[in-house]
Amino acid sequence: MGFAPTSMQLTSPAFTSGGPIPQKHTGEGEDVSPALAWTEPPEGTRSFALICHDPDAPLVSPGSYGFVHWVLYNIPGDVRSLAEGATEYTNGRTDFGKTQWNGPMPPNGHGAHHYFFWLFALSEELDLEPGLAHWQLLQAIEPVTLGMNRLMGTYERQ
Repeated sequence: MGFAPTSMQLTSPAFTSGGPIPQKHTGEGEDVSPALAWTEPPEGTRSFALICHDPDAPLVSPGSYGFVHWVLYNIPGDVRSLAEGATEYTNGRTDFGKTQWNGPMPPNGHGAHHYFFWLFALSEELDLEPGLAHWQLLQAIEPVTLGMNRLMGTYERQ
């Protein structure tokens, strides 16, 4: 199955869809992940995975583009939210080379960037190892993805 949006809704109390991400959640602030919540996962969901990606970053590498700020997975199927500064579940490797949330911090003078939080509903509990890069996670979850949706926020460096 390909990655197709579903009626699952992803929201954050920190920012509205298409709105600015507060500085608190960025590399210029406290750099804590924003709280997230979701509703209406597809029938049969047994786990979730999450990626935060900035496609506006001026980086291109083989098989990728933009910049990945968060890779989180092995989230149980009965979970419907992540608290601000979440440390639960399994972190993958960001493009900062770290295994934790790394907030927005686009280059000075680069304008507003768009940050897409992609939530994937999975039909299986995969128990994936820590430290996967986003492309490794996508490869692992593609066969068991029931649906997905996204939340987009913006940030422009001060």
